[in-house]
Amino acid sequence: MAHIAPSILSADFTCLGKELSAVENAGADWIHIDVMDGRFVPNITYGPIIVQACKRVTSLPLDVHLMIEKPEAIIPDFAKAGADYISVHAETCPHLHRTLQQIRELGVKPGVALNPATPLSCIEYIADQLDFVLIMSVNPGFGGQKFIESSIEKIKALSDLLAKKNPFAIIQVDGGINADTIASVARAGASCFVAGSAIFNTPDYNDTIAALRLAAER
Repeated sequence: MAHIAPSILSADFTCLGKELSAVENAGADWIHIDVMDGRFVPNITYGPIIVQACKRVTSLPLDVHLMIEKPEAIIPDFAKAGADYISVHAETCPHLHRTLQQIRELGVKPGVALNPATPLSCIEYIADQLDFVLIMSVNPGFGGQKFIESSIEKIKALSDLLAKKNPFAIIQVDGGINADTIASVARAGASCFVAGSAIFNTPDYNDTIAALRLAAER
């Protein structure tokens, strides 16, 4: 079953509550929240206060993607704010196993995000600790980028790895997901699709989310 996760990075923040209600009513499954610190990625977004605000206006699970250095220092704040899923970048966690344990002990489902050039080998020995893996199919930091085609082979390889190590883990993909790319990503093994501009830059969220889901499940 396909999970569609609109990324609020592309939402209109002058009416964020209405935007969240609109995508929830349109059939979205998760809300994806990109947290950037201006250091690990060349952009700055928002912190726990936005997660807290989202929690007040939507019943959908909040999927918090931490594109930040030293995430372990602020993970408790995001958990307290209402995050249901938290992913950290393998590139920022020298003690990745410990960080995943920290997330789970706070009652949140842990995931690992991997940049386009990061090999799958870095999660091979902690795959059994994961609820999901986030494959970045663009270089993180900005919305609206073009999908990196080599991500397809990486998703296939991850699907094979998880089949052996953790078949219950979800493969999530973020970056350049739209009606043209989602089908091939789904066929490669992904089941959760983050889409920002492909949803929020369209006039009818109902039609857009339904079309994405149909393409992913075809």
